[in-house]
Amino acid sequence: MIAAAETHGFLSPTGVEIAFLLVGLATLGAAVITVTTKQLVHAALWLVVALGGLAVEYLLLTAEFIAWVQVLIYVGSVVVLLLFGLMLTKAPIGRSPDADSGNRWVALSVAVAAAGSLVWVVVDAFRTTWIDLDGPAQGSTQVSGEILFRHWVLPFEALSVLLLAALVGAIVLSRKDAHDAEAAMDSEGKS
Repeated sequence: MIAAAETHGFLSPTGVEIAFLLVGLATLGAAVITVTTKQLVHAALWLVVALGGLAVEYLLLTAEFIAWVQVLIYVGSVVVLLLFGLMLTKAPIGRSPDADSGNRWVALSVAVAAAGSLVWVVVDAFRTTWIDLDGPAQGSTQVSGEILFRHWVLPFEALSVLLLAALVGAIVLSRKDAHDAEAAMDSEGKS
């Protein structure tokens, strides 16, 4: 049994590795649809699918805490905030003609170059790194909490302030439009 585990390689994937690959492909497809659709609400809903796929990937990597944080914060909060922003600013529900800037080929080439360099950096950095499965679980709540609150507190709080500012900005923009409409109606009624 131990000899079989030692000969495990890329040509004999396990069920978890196959599931990881399939979920990764579905997540990549949802992400591509998110950035290529011309309907803003559909883009937000495909973003839910992409972020949910990432949560499943974390579950497959046995990082349950990170998976639930992904669901609660990104899928539950960020996407809801995005949808509220779309609703409060009266964004078009159907096809949006201004959602396409005409620079698709430039954007595609930049995206491919960025993805290629990111893959190269990650593969180069972790080429000889193997996960010690007998050691402490790296995705556990204790390890993740220690890393988060030791090294990433400031970016985490900055992100929360940024999201709050975006929500306040959406409310201000929606109230300004409502106030302008009321003023126009009042001026028409007095004429």
